[in-house]
Amino acid sequence: MDRTGCSSGASDRRQTEESKPLLGEMSAPEGNKMGAAPCRRAPLHCNGMRYKLLQEGDIQVCVIRHPRTFLSKILTSKFLRRWEPHHLTLADNNVASATPTGYMENSISYSAIEDVQLLSWENAPKYCLQLTIPGGTVLLQAANSYLRDQWFHSLQWKKKIYKYKKVLDNPGRWEVVLKEIRTLVDMALSSPLQDESIHQAPLEIVSKLLSENNNLTTQDHESIIVAIAPLLENNHPPPDLCEFFCKHCRERPRSMVVIEVFTPVVQRILKHNMDFGKCPRLRLFTQEYILALNELNAGMEVVKKFIHSMHGPTGQCPHPRVLPNLVAVCLAAIYSCYEEFINSRDNSPSLKEIRNGCQQQCDRKPNLPLRLLHTSPDLVSQEATVTESRTKPPIVTSNEIHVEMERTNTANQKMTANAGNDSEPNLIDCLMVSPTCSTMSIELSAQADRILGCYVEILKMLSDYDDWRPALASLLQPIPFPKEALAHEKFTKELKYVIQRFAEDLRQEVHSCLLSVRAGKDGWFQLYSPGGVACDDDGELFASMVRVCHNVHILMGSCYKTKKFLLSLAENKLGPCMLLALRGNQTMVEILCLMLEYNIIENNDTQLQIISTLESTDVGKRMYEQLCDRQRELKELQRKGGPTRLTLPSKSTDADLARLLSSGSFGNLENLSLAFTNVTSACAEHLIKLPSLKQLNLWSTQFGDAGLRLLSEHLTMLQVLNLCETPVTDAGLLALSSMKSLCSLNMNSTKLSADTYEDLKAKLPNLKEVDVRYTEAW
Repeated sequence: MDRTGCSSGASDRRQTEESKPLLGEMSAPEGNKMGAAPCRRAPLHCNGMRYKLLQEGDIQVCVIRHPRTFLSKILTSKFLRRWEPHHLTLADNNVASATPTGYMENSISYSAIEDVQLLSWENAPKYCLQLTIPGGTVLLQAANSYLRDQWFHSLQWKKKIYKYKKVLDNPGRWEVVLKEIRTLVDMALSSPLQDESIHQAPLEIVSKLLSENNNLTTQDHESIIVAIAPLLENNHPPPDLCEFFCKHCRERPRSMVVIEVFTPVVQRILKHNMDFGKCPRLRLFTQEYILALNELNAGMEVVKKFIHSMHGPTGQCPHPRVLPNLVAVCLAAIYSCYEEFINSRDNSPSLKEIRNGCQQQCDRKPNLPLRLLHTSPDLVSQEATVTESRTKPPIVTSNEIHVEMERTNTANQKMTANAGNDSEPNLIDCLMVSPTCSTMSIELSAQADRILGCYVEILKMLSDYDDWRPALASLLQPIPFPKEALAHEKFTKELKYVIQRFAEDLRQEVHSCLLSVRAGKDGWFQLYSPGGVACDDDGELFASMVRVCHNVHILMGSCYKTKKFLLSLAENKLGPCMLLALRGNQTMVEILCLMLEYNIIENNDTQLQIISTLESTDVGKRMYEQLCDRQRELKELQRKGGPTRLTLPSKSTDADLARLLSSGSFGNLENLSLAFTNVTSACAEHLIKLPSLKQLNLWSTQFGDAGLRLLSEHLTMLQVLNLCETPVTDAGLLALSSMKSLCSLNMNSTKLSADTYEDLKAKLPNLKEVDVRYTEAW
């Protein structure tokens, strides 16, 4: 592909590059003196042609030695020239051939190349460029003008970078070095080569220069940062340069360079970085930059404005990587505050030691164990005999850690283990733990305390954005903090705001993250429950977490009325629920009543404790009486009997069904048809009160996934179910796997998938008749 006019333009650029002095001859431009604010430099190339930097390629090579005799002059004439095909590689130091024979038997060092020119005279070889070397000339012939120019610019770039590396390896006066750095930056900005390494190579050269010269003044620091600022607009700084930036943030947090130069760099890191694990120094630089902002006069207000600038003015942040990167920075910073305590506990190398080379095992301090005292039933009697020295929270230092924390895990395990026995320990008594044992007092240094306060405030800011809250809740669901932080009263008290924001959010994907991420692991729900290590408010936050589930009116979206949720509470947090109900909390009273109504608690002694708790308050007594009335009505319904088959008229609604079922006795109802009515999932609350129901027809209704999940928990004896032309999806149909008695299932014209169908067939052994026509599984 021949591009006319490229030769002259490239030649002009070559002459411009060649005419630039390499060291000490270029004067600093006005308005860009050392320490001045960074100026944005536009690329200097005049045309729009862009090239990719060549690292290797095929090209024709011919070497012409300078003629010294008449015979050599004849041999080098153009009629006797011999061209050799070579695959050349542009290495960092030289040009070499993959087949070192003939003209390219020896590589050509960049230092030996005196000049690189395009052949433009008349009768010159087509698409050729020449390298002037001592004793002769090397001609390179490409296939077209574009490749020729690409080779020309790549050779020019490699040659210049090689020279700058050599010059800056032995710096003299820093004024001269600064000029050379500016010239290097201008060369990168003006190059027609379009490659990531074009901007990274100068940054790496400067990074190496700074790492080998630690005696620079603050003025030198700022001058170098200003000089390389244009290259940082679209490139991440190398690791060593990040260390240099971190040092500047720590030593000069109020410098204007932090605001004017580092801000766009950090913004780019947060928007585009994909993995801080591969480049931890980028995270450290971001961390130090935010701390530098916090050191300004306005403090956290400046940090808040920065977070807002990262989110953007709209209700939805357009950059999906910003939140995960900010959270990663916060978690690492909070971890660093407790790093000294953690290393004293587990004898593992610190991040600082990892960076500096971990010390030998024999030189490390001996292990200092972290003792966790679990709850025992005898604790209450021991509480009265505690000595006066135990009334104060233990002070923990980096030299010695003795932590005494009260947890209810052991009590919960005993409750589960004794579920089949006739008695179990008094759960309310197990909760009466000493406040002095539920937390530990950690003495952080002043610097660590400032870091902790700054980054916990950032987590609070992040939780205030509605669009970020679901992802933030998901990231914090595994509780990614060290146990020292969770036992630190100041930290858990400050973090409580974030958990409260999660609890107040009515979206299921947010407040469901308050539960544990998997079975056997504590979640925020457990940590902030009465008796939990982070609870300091007598269970107010815990009650708020449960209350939000109560206030969500979308049935089964996350409603606490589900058996699974109630079973989880009964197994893990029955004691806290009883304690709060004893104090008159209406939400907990409702939960205890539902546990009794759905037979969640099988142990008789525990049931009696719950009843005693309910009768201890006015609200509990009233709700328990209503529960007893409902139970009596259910028993009366079963005793009276009634019809075995019932069909509702078409166009009937949920209210019509509720009115009908409350008007008579349907204890013997086995077959109910709601086909072609307008009932929805809301009628499931009435259907689960039909104990004898075996056949249910919901053909062409608006009965959805939420109602289907509720039916699957209560109507386990259902044998025939017709869901034809209902809006149910895989989310609800999967719940049918618990209805082992199903013999006939009609899922015609639903959103059933093939995978769900196979799963149902495997889990329903009695299923004999299935209709999946007009579905994906058909």
